[in-house]
Amino acid sequence: MNSGLRALIQLVILLIVIAVLIIAFPAAQEFVELAARELRVFWWMILLVALAVWLIWGVSRKPKK
Repeated sequence: MNSGLRALIQLVILLIVIAVLIIAFPAAQEFVELAARELRVFWWMILLVALAVWLIWGVSRKPKK
């Protein structure tokens, strides 16, 4: 499995998880919509998403030699 295919699989799984969470928790969807409208109030949400992306893709990578 090459790295491009692995990244695609990770992206698809992430999108599926997000879709399931939106369906399972409609209140969270309303919260995200509010956050998108009031981005200056919920600026920390961007930091949480960036941290999640870093944890998913950045930490698991092996250092290049």
